[in-house]
Amino acid sequence: MEVPVHVQELLDALRAGGFTACPVGGCVRDSLLGRVPGDWDLCTSARPEQVKQRLSGRWRTVDTGVAHGTVTVLTAGGPVEVTTFRVEDGYSDHRRPDGVRFVASLEEDLARRDFTVNAMALDEGGIVDPFGGRADLEARVIRCVGEPAARFEEDALRILRALRFAACLDFSIEPATLAAARAAAPTLCRVSAERVFAELDKLLRGAGAGRVLAESGDILAQVIPAIGPCLGFDLHTPRHDRDLWAHIARAVGLAPARRNVRWALLLHDLAKPACFALDAGGVGHAPGHAARGAALARQILADLKAPGRLARAVEPLVRWHDTPMPQDLPGARRWLGRWGWPTLEEMVAVKRADLRAHAATAVIRRRLEEADRFERLAGEAHRRGDCVSLEQLAVNGSDLMRAGVCKAGPRLGRLLGAALNEVIEGRLENDPETLLAWAKTQKN
Repeated sequence: MEVPVHVQELLDALRAGGFTACPVGGCVRDSLLGRVPGDWDLCTSARPEQVKQRLSGRWRTVDTGVAHGTVTVLTAGGPVEVTTFRVEDGYSDHRRPDGVRFVASLEEDLARRDFTVNAMALDEGGIVDPFGGRADLEARVIRCVGEPAARFEEDALRILRALRFAACLDFSIEPATLAAARAAAPTLCRVSAERVFAELDKLLRGAGAGRVLAESGDILAQVIPAIGPCLGFDLHTPRHDRDLWAHIARAVGLAPARRNVRWALLLHDLAKPACFALDAGGVGHAPGHAARGAALARQILADLKAPGRLARAVEPLVRWHDTPMPQDLPGARRWLGRWGWPTLEEMVAVKRADLRAHAATAVIRRRLEEADRFERLAGEAHRRGDCVSLEQLAVNGSDLMRAGVCKAGPRLGRLLGAALNEVIEGRLENDPETLLAWAKTQKN
C-alpha cells in the first residue's frame, strides 16, 4: 500500500518522537480497493499538544477539533487530520459523544468506529484489521463494528452512512446491520437536515444507488416522508411491472450518475399517490402529478437545506418529465431556447431513465425512440448554433428603430418575437438584411 510522500513525512516525524502513528479509516479502505484516496487521516498515540509540539516546527497546524483529539496539519500535499487514539463516552443525543477519553491503544480506537471496512489502519508492520474489514471488502459487505444496534444507538447518522457506503462502493449491507438500521431508523429525526442531505447526495451518485434505494425505502421515509406512500403502491397500469417505489429506485439506478438527474428521478413521482385515481376500466392515472411533484420537490429540497441551485435545476426536470418531447426541428429549437442545452441533456436523461424503468411495452419503446429523436434534433441545433433566442437574433430593437421600422414600445417587442419565430420555423435566414426587409413588410 503506497503512502504519499507528504503523509509519510508526518508519520516519520511522529514516530521519530516515540509515538505510534498510522493512516486509518477511509484512506486504508480505498487503497485496498485500488482507489486513490481523496484524503488521508492519521491516528496517533500522541496527544494534541504533543502533535503540535512535534510537527509545528515544520508544518502549520490548525486546532480543528482539539477537544476531540484532532489537529489538522497543513502540508504541501494538502491538509491531513491527525487524531489521538480515543474512545467515546455516551451519546445522549444519538449523534455526538458526550465526551471522549484518549487511550494508548490503536485497537481501542478502531473499536469505536462505525463499519469494519473503516476500522483498519496501516502501521509499520502492515494492515491492522481486528474486526475483519479486509474480508468484508473482499465479500463486498458493509457490516458494523461489534453490535449494530449499539453503533446506531450511538450515532443515528451511521444509518445513512451504511446506505451511502453500500451505494457508493456497490456493496450489500450485512443482514444484521440492515435489520438494526431499520429498527433504529426513527432516531434519524435527531440528525440535522444538512447532514441528511450530504449523505443522500453522495448515496444517489453511487453505482449501487438503485439497489440500495429499493431495499431501504422504509428507512429513507424517515427523512423524506413523501416516500412512505410510495412503498408497495400499485399503479394499476400495464406500463408498470413493479410498485411505485421500486419504479423510482430502478429509474435512479438506470440514470447516469449526474447530481441533478438522480435527484430529479428520486423525486419525480413522489406526488403520484396524492394524484392517483382509477378509471372506469380499473386503470390507474395520476393527472397533474408532474406539476404537483415539482412543488413537492422544491419543498423537500428546502427542508433538507439543499443548495438553491440544485432545487432550481431539479424543479423543471420534475415538472416536465412526463411531457412529450417535440419531434420537429422548430419544436426542438424552442425547447433549446427556453432551457439551454445542459438542461435539455438532463431532461433527456431523466426521460430515458424513467421510461426504461417501465415495463417494455410498445408505447414505452415508441417514447424512447421519441426521446432519442428529440435529443438528436436539439443536439444538432445546439452544435450548429441555431438561433433560438432573442439574444441570438441578428437584429435588435435599436436596429429596427434606426431603420425606421417602428418606435420603442410594445409593438417593437412583438415584432422581434415574430422575427424570432420566423427564424426558428426556418422561414427566414438569421441575417440583418433579411430580417430588416421582412420587418418593413409587417403592418402590425
